[in-house]
Amino acid sequence: MIIDIHQETPEARKIQEVVQILKRDGVVVIPTDSVYSFACALGSSKGLEKMARLRDLTPSEANFSLICKDLSQVSQYVAPLPQPIFKLMKRALPGPFTFILNAGAQVTRLFRKSKKEIGIRIPDHAIPKAIIESLGCPLLVSSVHHDDEDIEYQTDPGLVHEKYASRVDAVVAGGLGHIQASTVINCTGTDVEVVRVGLGTLDGIV
Repeated sequence: MIIDIHQETPEARKIQEVVQILKRDGVVVIPTDSVYSFACALGSSKGLEKMARLRDLTPSEANFSLICKDLSQVSQYVAPLPQPIFKLMKRALPGPFTFILNAGAQVTRLFRKSKKEIGIRIPDHAIPKAIIESLGCPLLVSSVHHDDEDIEYQTDPGLVHEKYASRVDAVVAGGLGHIQASTVINCTGTDVEVVRVGLGTLDGIV
């Protein structure tokens, strides 16, 4: 199933359709401000298992990220943020960045394993924000992007649907995606480290 949603003014009825799928432990493909991503509701064990199978992993091996609606929601899932890191994230987000942070206590329960770090995203895209606001919790996500695969299908939701229609519950079409993934910044040590340079520009941020 493919669900077309306006990327700037998402239709509430269609957002609810996606939310109901997620509440039933479904896995969907959603647009972000970088690449299209697999997504399930945080706390959905069955959704986590389905996402892991899409990556040929076990749930305990999977290192998926969280998409949150704002920094206030982020604070529920990470260890207390040092002031410089909080200010850095406030400058960069929402935007195409993934911040690797020290995980909070409840992350272990949600991921069913001892997890010291967690990737956090707040994309500058109306569709995931609307989904999270209606769902009431963050999304667990993993990029559709594979470095060794054809790039065209990864940016076109119609082609993503052709490839994954039998393996996901829905593909949310919200315009063409980007080729580049997010810029990854590790903030778990004493120094901030740029792990991967992606779509997010670091000028004036780091």
